[in-house]
Amino acid sequence: MPKLLSARAPVDGAEERQIRKLAGARQAPADGIRRAQIITASWQGLRTGAIAARLSCHPQTVRERIVRFNAEGVDGLADRPGAGRKLRITEAERSRIVALAKATPPGRLTRQADGDLDAEQEADPSQWSLDALTEAAQDEGIVVGRSQVRRILLTEGVRWRKPRSWTTSSDPEFAPKGTASSGSIRSRRPGPR
Repeated sequence: MPKLLSARAPVDGAEERQIRKLAGARQAPADGIRRAQIITASWQGLRTGAIAARLSCHPQTVRERIVRFNAEGVDGLADRPGAGRKLRITEAERSRIVALAKATPPGRLTRQADGDLDAEQEADPSQWSLDALTEAAQDEGIVVGRSQVRRILLTEGVRWRKPRSWTTSSDPEFAPKGTASSGSIRSRRPGPR
């Protein structure tokens, strides 16, 4: 004969009001509402099978929620903390990676006051790439991989690539290419079909 399972009686009137209010709520998390409805249905004397049929869930779900409520009370209706994988790097480390991508690369040439071009560190990259950013982050003690650096920058909307130098010019007589194609290619004109 299976064991009959029912929710324990409320400890006091405040606990009962809180659970009944949550069971009838419209602006609360759906999981919390359903869990409270399971408890109130059990207080009405319904068995686990009838509660499961009424709420369109599995009887095992009803049993688990009742057992957890009996052990933990109202706190047992909430989600358990810590679900999902923990972050491997902190927010401060993520911010440092973003700051690196926005900073000038150490190998970029800059014009000095006397007109000479000089780099802070000539051996380092002159433009940021994912590999260069990953290496710079690792040099600062952040344990991170290339793909994670890419995900962080995409999430933050940070561009690590600079525009190609040949697409723009500081020459005052520079005129960008027009949209027309060369004269050797005929354009198609729509005609009757």
